[in-house]
Amino acid sequence: MGKIGIKPAGTIVSPPAPSTPIELSAEDRSKDAFFAQVAEIAEAMIVRHGKDFAIGTLVLAAKFVAEGKPLGTRSSGDGGAMSADKLV
Repeated sequence: MGKIGIKPAGTIVSPPAPSTPIELSAEDRSKDAFFAQVAEIAEAMIVRHGKDFAIGTLVLAAKFVAEGKPLGTRSSGDGGAMSADKLV
């Protein structure tokens, strides 16, 4: 089996562990925080309305982002500013 690069069973090689912890940039920490918020919202949607609703909502939101459409109403009464709290 050596011709196509397949190793025999039992020869799994693990990548070496990093010797020093990776320091995240401010942008990476910000992205992680947003991902955590999305995860919390998705979990809440699953609990209240099921997986299908959560999946559909997240896919629809992704479609709106891709198309540049607004994700919520802007008639909040405070000059158009919108927060996630007002959408829940």
